[in-house]
Amino acid sequence: MRCSSLLATALVLSAVGCGEEPTGPAGNDGPSLAATSSTESTINDQFAVTRFDPCANGGAGEDVFLSGSFHIVFHVTLDGSGGAHVVEVHNPQGISGVGLTTGTAYQGVGGSPLEIFNVRVGEEHTSVRNQQIVGQGPGNNFVLHEDLHTTVLADGTVTTFHDNFTTECR
Repeated sequence: MRCSSLLATALVLSAVGCGEEPTGPAGNDGPSLAATSSTESTINDQFAVTRFDPCANGGAGEDVFLSGSFHIVFHVTLDGSGGAHVVEVHNPQGISGVGLTTGTAYQGVGGSPLEIFNVRVGEEHTSVRNQQIVGQGPGNNFVLHEDLHTTVLADGTVTTFHDNFTTECR
């Protein structure tokens, strides 16, 4: 009987604990996770541009007309304080071209991921994107450099535009 009384007393004391109320966060000093949100959006930026490929035509170069779309997938996480973290994958989906002197066919290939930190909602962020352009035959490949201007809106959606296209032999 004495053993069962001790056991019962121990069970009651362990259930009661120290008599303190359950504790929660100490204050509002930390970030509010409830204010964060994530979105994913896809943009297809159409473009048509003629640029000089200095590598083409046996080293004499030629103008190349390129057209198609940049396929961009954005994953945006808003931090609840007017900032955002952006992960982007940018690829030249459907970009093709033709050499205006030789008739050489060109194709955009590859993809380029980018992570952007400290983006302010509503402010434009500019980055340089590099797309591989492959031409038929030897010595025709080049890189198309362009500026990508990205703006994250308050709802997490993204607007973009490309400009300042330049080329470099590769």
